[in-house]
Amino acid sequence: CPSRRKPGKDLTVRQTSVNRAHSRLRWPVERAIARIKTWRILRKARCSPTKLTSMARAVLTLETHR
Repeated sequence: CPSRRKPGKDLTVRQTSVNRAHSRLRWPVERAIARIKTWRILRKARCSPTKLTSMARAVLTLETHR
């Protein structure tokens, strides 16, 4: 879980490194969700939720191997 900086104080070296590691894991998922939203896949899809899950996984896979 990322740490927030308190007003007037800096984060420790450990907290900064944990935040960076968290950010590295989080950005591919955020990019994939943004990609799905721009394609409007979830809005216009008329298929089962299982297929939507497979499509979301495929987008996430493609986005992480970019």
